[in-house]
Amino acid sequence: MSQPLHVTVGPEHGDFIGSSHLALQAAVERVSSHGGGTVEVLPGTWHMNNALHLRDNVRLVGSGEKSVLLKSPSASTPLAEDMDWYEWSVTVTDPDIFEVGGGIALQSNATAGGRNVTKHTVLEIDGNRLRLDSQPRKEHWITHEAVASTLFPIVTANWTKNLRIENITLDGNRDGNDELDGNYGGCIFMQDCEHVHIEAIEARNNNGDGISFQVCHDVTVVDCHSHGHAQLGLHPGSGSQRPVIRGNRIHDCGIGLFWCWGVRHGLAENNEIRNSREFGISIGHRDTDNVMRHNCVYDSGLAALVFRDDPPARAAHRNVVESNLFENAGSAATPGIGIDVAGQWMGLCCVRTVFSTTVAVICIPA
Repeated sequence: MSQPLHVTVGPEHGDFIGSSHLALQAAVERVSSHGGGTVEVLPGTWHMNNALHLRDNVRLVGSGEKSVLLKSPSASTPLAEDMDWYEWSVTVTDPDIFEVGGGIALQSNATAGGRNVTKHTVLEIDGNRLRLDSQPRKEHWITHEAVASTLFPIVTANWTKNLRIENITLDGNRDGNDELDGNYGGCIFMQDCEHVHIEAIEARNNNGDGISFQVCHDVTVVDCHSHGHAQLGLHPGSGSQRPVIRGNRIHDCGIGLFWCWGVRHGLAENNEIRNSREFGISIGHRDTDNVMRHNCVYDSGLAALVFRDDPPARAAHRNVVESNLFENAGSAATPGIGIDVAGQWMGLCCVRTVFSTTVAVICIPA
């Protein structure tokens, strides 16, 4: 029986040699072409000018704090012409901030409100016109403040299965980058993936989320360290089923653990969450049948746990909060709450939770 392919990537030696995302992506493509295997990232620092796109059946493993994937500083420029959803190229005011093979995010105000955000790779630069690897499938019009930026996740996957990411450091270079919403980016960002194992990684300093996955099923995040992010430390995203979040350290984020819309049959246990500027844990819109147990949540700015303000038909039902420690929520200016029930729920089970140094143990609106 043939063994899965195992290749190494290093800045000075290895099967693939280089210190940019291109060497890493070449290694992933090589392993993928053989049906899967391991890409081992040797000690060094990789300057990421685009996301590393993982493929089916690929294991990405590093050397812990010695293997660092560092997001390069971002830059932005306005679009020079309108771009429609079906086009393959975009015209920008300043093409010099981009490179062939680099990442590009297009953002604009949506006609119905909110933002249009699409992510691509630059395939060719001809004057101020950039040919992209994919159509945006959204409009980006100069009348809607359309901009192009060198923004992207550090590691990403789309419509992919059977992935492992282990023992590697992902640095979002927060001070050098504009913010990218956690629904589109993060140190790790995945969309429509299945059977993913993320273990012993450090995700730090991202101007957005740490670890985010949207519409992904059977994702396990274990023994990771996610910290210093502008938005969410760990974000099991909309529609994700059966996530397991165990033994992680999450601190100094906007919100520590954020259950997005319709996350179901998830488990969060034995996590340590500290110094969240807003909430340690947030749960809400149709997040049902999840278990949160044996977690320690310290020093949350507003509340250790919040049930978001959703109407009954769209609230978080049948969730279990068991044997957690919620300590020292709030501040001198803002009274702290252990559990803030802002929305209406049914079937909540709260057992043996310990509260310490909070003004209100459980706050339920009148």
